[in-house]
Amino acid sequence: MKIIVNGETQVTSAATLAALLDALGQGKAKVATSVNEVFVPKQQRTEHSLHDGDRIEIVAPRQGG
Repeated sequence: MKIIVNGETQVTSAATLAALLDALGQGKAKVATSVNEVFVPKQQRTEHSLHDGDRIEIVAPRQGG
C-alpha cells in the first residue's frame, strides 16, 4: 500500500503503525506519532491499522535552544 510518511510517499506492507516504525528502524525510538492528523499513543500503535493513503507523522524530541 502507498502511504505518506513525514511528507514523503512510501510503499509498505506494514499492517500496523508499530510494524511501520519497526520497518523504518524506529521501533524502539522515543517518538510521537500521528495518523491522518490524529495523535496515536505508544500503547495503541500495535493495534492501529494502516490503510492506503494514510498520512503518518513521526516526530522525535529535540534538545537545545
